[in-house]
Amino acid sequence: MKFEGIYTPAITPLAADGSIDKAAFANVLEYLVESRVHGVIIGGSTGEYYAHTAQERFELAAQAKDVLNGRLPLIVGTGAIRTEDSVAYAAAAREIKADALLVGTPPYALPTQEEIALHVKAVDRAGGLPIMLYNYPGRMSVSMGEAFFDAVADVKNIAAIKESSGDMAQLHRLAIQRPNIALSCGWDDQALEFFAWGATSWTCAGSNFIPREHVALYEACVIEQDFAKGRRIMAELMPLMDYLEGGKFVQSIKYGCELQGLRSGGVRAPLQGLNDREKAELEDVITTLKRNIAQITGGA
Repeated sequence: MKFEGIYTPAITPLAADGSIDKAAFANVLEYLVESRVHGVIIGGSTGEYYAHTAQERFELAAQAKDVLNGRLPLIVGTGAIRTEDSVAYAAAAREIKADALLVGTPPYALPTQEEIALHVKAVDRAGGLPIMLYNYPGRMSVSMGEAFFDAVADVKNIAAIKESSGDMAQLHRLAIQRPNIALSCGWDDQALEFFAWGATSWTCAGSNFIPREHVALYEACVIEQDFAKGRRIMAELMPLMDYLEGGKFVQSIKYGCELQGLRSGGVRAPLQGLNDREKAELEDVITTLKRNIAQITGGA
């Protein structure tokens, strides 16, 4: 599988009683199909996987497969503290014929580079699907380093990496030293730099509610190779990137979806929703960037 384009880590809408709103989830997926993103990720951080039971995660992945029905690639997240749990999510993804796995470093446990490699290999054996690695030391507290990449060099299913360290030197090392692993931008305000260094995809939570604007940047940089246009689009996206890093990331993504007419149902504890001031600020940011990017792209 080639990872190319915009991959959306889908939100998980909630009903009034806090349960997963499956009808609203189906609507979210249909919106993404209609918006012409290039793939959907289930069980990622934006989907609040950490707040879900194992059974909820199994059911969400199965529902996503049914709703998408081959119209978009489905990538299933395997994030968990225990390797045994990640293995179970990978096996379930294989059972429903998902297209790929998102495989990160187990959080909290602080595994060594060799231990991360053993974790990835165990998940690979269970899933047998193409893998997008997920390097996010800001949440996991450890990073995938040179020793890790050397240790998994024989894992043929590793096709890409969502690089979310924010470390530009890490981006440079991967682009130069690991050309067999496709780069996917996982640090939103560096999207332009990722594309300049050969990234072929962008895994971006904001594409839940402004997918066309994210696709526009991808097309400008990767398809058209027009980085002057890309810089103009990126400049308009930056206020949103800055806002999302203000401390209420998932809450902001979900409220952005509500502004597009999608039901999100808020977030699960310990997170809490945006207040009225924050909602107004976010709405203003989105309105402005949509207007300005439409002018750059001719309304596409």
